Amino acid sequence: MSNTLITILGPTATGKTALAAEVAWRLGGEVISADSRQVFRGMDLGTGKDLADYDIHGTHIPYHVIDICSPHEEYNAYRFMGDFRDAFADIVGRGRQPILCGGTGLYLDAVIRGYHLPDAPVDPAYRATLEPYSDEELTARLASYIPLHNHTDTETRDRLVRALEIQEFAQRHPDAYIQLPPMEHRVYGVSLPRQAVIDRIEARLRQRLADGMTSEVQRLLDEGVPPERLMRFGLEYRHVTRYLLGQCSLDDMFRDLFTDIRRFAKRQMTWFRRMERCGVPIRWIDGSLPLEEKAGIIIASF
Repeated sequence: MSNTLITILGPTATGKTALAAEVAWRLGGEVISADSRQVFRGMDLGTGKDLADYDIHGTHIPYHVIDICSPHEEYNAYRFMGDFRDAFADIVGRGRQPILCGGTGLYLDAVIRGYHLPDAPVDPAYRATLEPYSDEELTARLASYIPLHNHTDTETRDRLVRALEIQEFAQRHPDAYIQLPPMEHRVYGVSLPRQAVIDRIEARLRQRLADGMTSEVQRLLDEGVPPERLMRFGLEYRHVTRYLLGQCSLDDMFRDLFTDIRRFAKRQMTWFRRMERCGVPIRWIDGSLPLEEKAGIIIASF
């Protein structure tokens, strides 16, 4: 079943990575990350890479689309689709089982429902033509190309220009799209009661702060990543950067970050439910079960 992609999704702090690694160990597989921030090198605690989870039963489970670019670079769904395509082909080509795991709904949805995303190169000449226009004018132009469901495209000037560049390229090159190979999808979701997710979020946040998440953000600042750039990564990086800049107290930082992560988990579930309404069958697994039992449910149905 080498053309079958197993996907394990769920909100933050539900144990997706450990489950994916366990399933990969049992099936002779490798994990492809679907996380919009784990692609960045040096951003470990704040993104929850949990790399130790990939070392199980005396075996290292290979992972892909993690630590592949600098925090100074832009990364988006278009790049992810290309990186996923390459990783999938590599894994299948070696007779291994690909397992997609993560919580970034846009990336998961793009693969499972086969978004048609144009693979557009950077076009300095076209970008220069956009310089005289305001963000509002560029947003209106983008809306003339596509419905603005993905509001991340308009969050910053750089993202807006890139989105327009891609759409302009697609207009001139209608065949220039990232094409995924044919594959069968088996999608599993890790589910926990709302309060259990909140409790896990709090425990994990306290642990990551104890493990040095504040020092991680300070190191990124010391390495020249601008504070504005770090805050654009959201959640941990936004709030810890504000704390390090003296814009809030430690207690306020923890409170506001805890609140935002809870809201983020709720948004993730909203996205997954929308995927189901759009025809993606997700088999939900009780996240409170022992790891071996959760993996067994996936193996038995596979």
